[in-house]
Amino acid sequence: MRKIILVALATVLAYNTAFAASLEPIPDRVVVPKKYTQEYIDTLADEYKKVSNEQIFHVALDMMKGTSGDLSRKAILGYNLTQYPIKIEFKDLTELNEAYASFDAVGWKKKGKLYIYINPKHREAPPAALAALLSHEALHQDEYNSLSEETYAWTMEANVWCEMLKRFPESNDLQSPLVMRENILKQLLEKGNYTNKYIKKTVYANEGYKNLPLTSPGFSGQ
Repeated sequence: MRKIILVALATVLAYNTAFAASLEPIPDRVVVPKKYTQEYIDTLADEYKKVSNEQIFHVALDMMKGTSGDLSRKAILGYNLTQYPIKIEFKDLTELNEAYASFDAVGWKKKGKLYIYINPKHREAPPAALAALLSHEALHQDEYNSLSEETYAWTMEANVWCEMLKRFPESNDLQSPLVMRENILKQLLEKGNYTNKYIKKTVYANEGYKNLPLTSPGFSGQ
């Protein structure tokens, strides 16, 4: 009996080692909060392996717990309109459409499942900034979009970034293009006294949204 148990343990350990090796580690340059030791990061795989094999996304999702973005985190795990986890990965966005070359991220629906594709230029972004971006993208759960939906999503992103900076101030890496984006949204939120006033104006003036309708399912003009 003891021999059988030892063999079983060896098999489990071998499987866990092989699985850990299949995950993409966080780039060395990325600074993560002290809480996120490699040992702790490895424990996150059980919860998030169906979403992504990138450990930086596992950390970003874990950071969203207890914030305004927790709704988006749960949507990513499968509590969304499709009832399937949303897959997240870094991807050359021009493979989807040349017009997306400068986009930071794209939400995509294919064969009834949702995907969030992040521009590879953000591979070394702080996971807290990725958490804010994911909070935005996870709100797009169907093929419809609108100015109201984008306003809500951008406001969510700004709020989550503000919360992240309070929790993890070391995430404010000013060399990161994604942090630059998040800080602009933060400034718009603060300028509007934490309402969507100036974010809404920015969304409505965005050339990329000029053909969007005012509303979409679940998002009114309010």
